[in-house]
Amino acid sequence: MQFLQLVISGVAQGCIYGLIALGFVLIYKTTETINFAQGDLMMLGGFLGLSFMVVLGMPFWAAFLATLAVMMLFGMLMERVLLRPLLGQPAFTVVMLTIGIGYLARGLVTMIPGWGTDTHSLPVPYKDEVLRMGQGKDMLILSMEHLAVIVATAVLIAVLYLFFRYTKLGVAMQATSQNQLGAFYMGIPVRRINMLVWGISASVSACAGLLLAPITFVHVNMGYIGLKAFPAAVIGGFGSIPGALVGGLIVGVVESLAGFYLPEGFRDIAAYVVVLAMLAIKPSGLFGEPTGKKV
Repeated sequence: MQFLQLVISGVAQGCIYGLIALGFVLIYKTTETINFAQGDLMMLGGFLGLSFMVVLGMPFWAAFLATLAVMMLFGMLMERVLLRPLLGQPAFTVVMLTIGIGYLARGLVTMIPGWGTDTHSLPVPYKDEVLRMGQGKDMLILSMEHLAVIVATAVLIAVLYLFFRYTKLGVAMQATSQNQLGAFYMGIPVRRINMLVWGISASVSACAGLLLAPITFVHVNMGYIGLKAFPAAVIGGFGSIPGALVGGLIVGVVESLAGFYLPEGFRDIAAYVVVLAMLAIKPSGLFGEPTGKKV
């Protein structure tokens, strides 16, 4: 039972990694760039949800949906104002800009006295509740925070799948991710699609922040979890949406098991050991397609 509890805990943590990795993948598939501010967008989502609940007194689910909507608008605005003017510039320029956006976000939050400088607990209705299954030594104790993460992630992935599969806008996004020039010639508004993808990516990261906050806390450095989500995206295959979630689950479970069965410190490096092994065995990732250039 101890092993099963560790696996479930790792799956819950892996879902968080998978959601952030999904943000990486969505942007990379559409614009072929990497948003290193993804973790900081998660942090902003956590603080925004906390503000809605504590300051405005909104119930958790209303604050949850409001946070997703606001962060979507923020992501779209960020693409329109900061990133679109850099079209045609080297990819390294965009990468450096996203790193700068992350530092700026952390700095602005820290400047808010008594808010950004402290650690906060997100008051969710299922806080500290557990689900007990079985009896005696065979009893399985599951945290409701972990179950909420798993269920919410499954629902979000299902919604995104239906969106990309059955809506005209979702199909247009898939076409844009495969060939922007071809999509433009077919009459698809590529720039608007890119802006919407950045908005969806920011909203997904905010969702990860709201799901993670009850397990840990809301604080300005919670965005550093993005450093674990990046290996998850690499493991799954950087251009694969299902791979992002699978890579996150692998990293989460490996971390959970390593933290219990291996000496102290192995948990922190487990994700990078796995990604190094994956790069040695299959550089394109589990679901990625190998690419090559003709010379």
